[in-house]
Amino acid sequence: MSRAWFIVWALVIWQVAAWAFAPQKTAQRPAAPVDGPGYGSNEEIFVDGRAGLRRETALAFERPYGSRCAGEGRKQFVAHIDYYYYRRQNDMEHYPKIFGKAGADYIAKQWSTGDDKRFERLTQEAYAQGYLALSDFGDVGRKLAEAVVRGERVVAHSCAS
Repeated sequence: MSRAWFIVWALVIWQVAAWAFAPQKTAQRPAAPVDGPGYGSNEEIFVDGRAGLRRETALAFERPYGSRCAGEGRKQFVAHIDYYYYRRQNDMEHYPKIFGKAGADYIAKQWSTGDDKRFERLTQEAYAQGYLALSDFGDVGRKLAEAVVRGERVVAHSCAS
């Protein structure tokens, strides 16, 4: 019995010594962009997420114009449009960082569907009619929203009354 305890004791001491004297890991540098297809192995999930986001955004633009001005209707309208531009801008910033030029090209193509162009046009119209203001957007979504409405003039203040 004492021989078995000695072996267990020796293994424990060896393990503690290995942990104590093992070389420390140095801080890892950020990974360089990956050459490849421009997206990761779970991209199918993100593609489905973008499709769902487009459906929700389309429903937001289809709401009655009167609900865009006040109360819960306005809150939901602004939240959906802001989140659409947040996700789009976030992807446009992060895919190139992670996947390099292939990622930039891939995500630019993903966010240039017919629906995306329609949302840009509808955003321009909502901005020009006074239903949306750049102050309605968060910091990330505002970057892209500013680019979309650049050159548009506010011609009506539909929510002023």
